[in-house]
Amino acid sequence: MEFGGHDIETTLKMFGSNIIFSNGLLDPWSGGSVLHNISETIIALIAKEGAHHTDLRASTPEDPDWLVEQRATEIKLIKGWISNYNEEKKAVFRI
Repeated sequence: MEFGGHDIETTLKMFGSNIIFSNGLLDPWSGGSVLHNISETIIALIAKEGAHHTDLRASTPEDPDWLVEQRATEIKLIKGWISNYNEEKKAVFRI
């Protein structure tokens, strides 16, 4: 209850940002995860064929296309967040 209890979506909307919920549907834990985007910066990525932390493993030439695409999406999101942060920081210091 201390960290959001049963209404994690509201808690994340109020206090969260820059989170990727990477869900492999072959992972039995995925049913307890966030399976839809909550905001522009709280994103759920679904991999029907994925399992627990597949996207965090080292890449190999045998990686399936969906995994290569998911990793690219994650990198794009994170780079965007960093870029936005840097732009906001520049704007604050111009004042």
